[in-house]
Amino acid sequence: MGFGLSSKLERALTWKIRYISERNFVLIMSGLVGIIAGIAAVILKEAVHLIHDLLTAQDFSENYYQLFYPVIGLLLTVLVAKVLYREEQLGHAITDILYSISRKSSIMGKSKMYSRLVTSAITVGFGGSAGLESPIVLTGSAIGSNIAQVVNMNYKLRTLMIGCGTAGVISAIFNAPVAGLIFSMEVILIEVSVANFIPLLIASVSATLVSIVLLGEDVLFSFKITDTFNAFDTPLYIALGVICGFISIYFLSILKGIENSFKKIKNDYSTILVGGVLLSIIILLVPAVYGEGYEVIKALLNNDQKALVQRSLFIDSNDVNNWVLFAYLIAIIFVKAIATAITIGSGGSGGTFAPSLFLGGVTGYAFAKLINLSEFAYISQSNFALVGMCGVICGVQYAPLSAIFLIAELTGGYVLFIPLMIVSAISYSTVSYFQPNSVYVRELQTRGEYEVDNHDKKILSNLDINHIIERDFKKVPQHALLSDLIKIISVSKRNIYPVIGADEGLAGIVTLDDVRDIMFDTSKQENVKITTLMTVPKEYVDFGEDMESVMHKFETSQAWNLPVCKDGKYIGFVSKSRIFSVYREQLINQKK
Repeated sequence: MGFGLSSKLERALTWKIRYISERNFVLIMSGLVGIIAGIAAVILKEAVHLIHDLLTAQDFSENYYQLFYPVIGLLLTVLVAKVLYREEQLGHAITDILYSISRKSSIMGKSKMYSRLVTSAITVGFGGSAGLESPIVLTGSAIGSNIAQVVNMNYKLRTLMIGCGTAGVISAIFNAPVAGLIFSMEVILIEVSVANFIPLLIASVSATLVSIVLLGEDVLFSFKITDTFNAFDTPLYIALGVICGFISIYFLSILKGIENSFKKIKNDYSTILVGGVLLSIIILLVPAVYGEGYEVIKALLNNDQKALVQRSLFIDSNDVNNWVLFAYLIAIIFVKAIATAITIGSGGSGGTFAPSLFLGGVTGYAFAKLINLSEFAYISQSNFALVGMCGVICGVQYAPLSAIFLIAELTGGYVLFIPLMIVSAISYSTVSYFQPNSVYVRELQTRGEYEVDNHDKKILSNLDINHIIERDFKKVPQHALLSDLIKIISVSKRNIYPVIGADEGLAGIVTLDDVRDIMFDTSKQENVKITTLMTVPKEYVDFGEDMESVMHKFETSQAWNLPVCKDGKYIGFVSKSRIFSVYREQLINQKK
């Protein structure tokens, strides 16, 4: 059956080469990726809502079992990830995508097309305080990569299909095709060209149409703006931009700190227990942080104060004091960041996109609430909530244009376009002043697995030193004489000869130039020892060493060939010419 499928695919590809130009084929594939990505987004959205509705059918006060849901969700997530998908660490989805593009030639495993659908649905459906967007972005990217692999696309087009998958899932989950397109270009395809714009646009539109056909206009949240933009509020929007920047920095710092703390716990089940219990306590004290938080966002935009404090143990929803509500909103901001960090750090499958929307919405609403209560001015709380969402998304995701167009599309117009631009610019400037690169890029850079600005280094980082070692050099025993070396030279095609000790360690190197003047002197052939002719190399290369370090050793030693050793034993040589040859091949492949 597999052979038959492979044969049909071969015939289809042959027909494609004969009748369809590459440009048109890329457009067709981008549409296909968009359709499948849209279906995946719909499945995830519906699965989470189904699980959430089943578990929360009763009121919280009548169903205290909800306190145990996060622990159960984390346990099921880790078990499914380890047992079914053999994934030890789920990690940040966007980091995985950037790593695949940077170090794995845009090749992603088949299981990633569906693994995060399952794990994130369990985590978030059971109340985990994280978002679905990052996991579904990984799913869409994997769909694009695997479709590209099936139809034999090269590295450049595989990367483009990853971008199409990303654009498709974001477009479908929010019904926002422009935001999906821009998010893919800003976050995933950092070096995108104008020629790639049309395939990304086709994928975005295809996925959005799939979402509309299957779900109608049902999106995570939408809002029609009723209050207009007042230019005199500009100083307040500037202040909100600064606040959103610092909230973003706080969120990212908490995320990193708590994730690092959980890594110190070696036992997975202890991690789940600690994380689950902490998350349950937080949800008990601040119920608003349960799940994704889109219900809270809807309450903010509709100024439904009763819904904001629903299920709270400390506030009577029938008699909400404005100053108490303001204090509660501040508590939500700080606690939501902690809850999200615990969810992700303790093994849950989720992302930071929805929490960023949540934090931004609450920050903007609380800021407007404070201004109105102080009677300094009267401003639109819903408008500031929307603009706050833009500010924190921008600050956390390092994606100002995506944030602007997402909020604009979700609100159905561009009434707030000016304040959106102001707040996103200031928030981004505030965050990038302290950290120039996003959390996803920083994680890869810390591991030495990503170069964001240097194209040469990025290509070099794709080269594996272990695959370009040359092993056909004739070895010379350390106890050998010149006559022994002459015999080896007679059957060798190389002019370098590694001198090997008794323990297979590299004692030194002899070159043809070292013996050219004396090799035909019969009086010396039986008397001159190899140890008197050899030289010790200035640098050694360790087996598995990264390519940037190897190139630095070539530069400092001024050598064209360097010996490679593993655990002190000689393996072979690596040469500059071989590296340059492979580098050139990689460069040609990326430009095809």
